[in-house]
Amino acid sequence: MIRAAQHTDVAAVLALVHGLAAYEREPDAVSMTDEDLVTALFGDPPAAYCLVALDAGTVVGCALWHPTFSTWTGKAGMYLIDLFVRPEHRRHGHGRALLAELAQLCVQHGYQRLEWAVLDWNTPAHVFYRSVGAAPTSEWTTWRLDATAITALAGPRQSPDIG
Repeated sequence: MIRAAQHTDVAAVLALVHGLAAYEREPDAVSMTDEDLVTALFGDPPAAYCLVALDAGTVVGCALWHPTFSTWTGKAGMYLIDLFVRPEHRRHGHGRALLAELAQLCVQHGYQRLEWAVLDWNTPAHVFYRSVGAAPTSEWTTWRLDATAITALAGPRQSPDIG
């Protein structure tokens, strides 16, 4: 079963995020707290949205996403931040069901794109995503400013010289 995450799912979703970080070989990279996730998912406005996959009432997978906008299409879209299913629950249809529910949300909201990033070495994910009809984009490289670089680029604010 797939449903929207609830406040009571926060600890389970955060555990899945930690599981994803370990799988992606960055087990110490997650600094998000339960409180951060509550604010992100249930704040006004939410910064992100989350679906959870349940197996016998237990959260075994999640899909975190946020809306995007394309100047090419002039329409909103969806960016899938994380999709993760616990290893012992894979190959039971949870990942496909999460993606299908995201696709349904795209249709309901008129979103024209559903996009995400996958590590180059994650060939099992590549195979899975191709099996649902997804294709990698080419000639684009993701760029990022981390918090330190953002602060450095923003620099000190200077007051305009009036006078």
